Amino acid sequence: MERHEREARHPRLRRRAQGELEAQVLAVLHGAAGPVNAAWVQERIGGDLAYTTVMTILTRLLAKGAVMRERVGRSFVWRSAADEAGLAALRMRKVLDGERDRGAVLASFVTTLSPADERMLRGLLGAGGAGG
Repeated sequence: MERHEREARHPRLRRRAQGELEAQVLAVLHGAAGPVNAAWVQERIGGDLAYTTVMTILTRLLAKGAVMRERVGRSFVWRSAADEAGLAALRMRKVLDGERDRGAVLASFVTTLSPADERMLRGLLGAGGAGG
């Protein structure tokens, strides 16, 4: 049976887009009232996602600085390391880090900003609020 036939018969077997699982895990963690374990994350995502897959995603997110973990007993509890704005900034930084010509990417980005966003960015840069 070919892949698309399997996916049509079993929609949960569809292959997720790159980063989709990370985004789902981050969304679940962001919605949690506090630190949670991997089984809790797995339950909230649903589907047939394996516990080991959830652990792999959490470990990758830890390496990227997007989540934090704390040992509780013999396991870990996890929480989001940033708010929505911080998570968006991490995604933007990941894109920028993947490009060879950072200057060209930044220049192209700035040219697509609305006048209001450009003023806001200039204000942030002038105030030293963007890492300056």
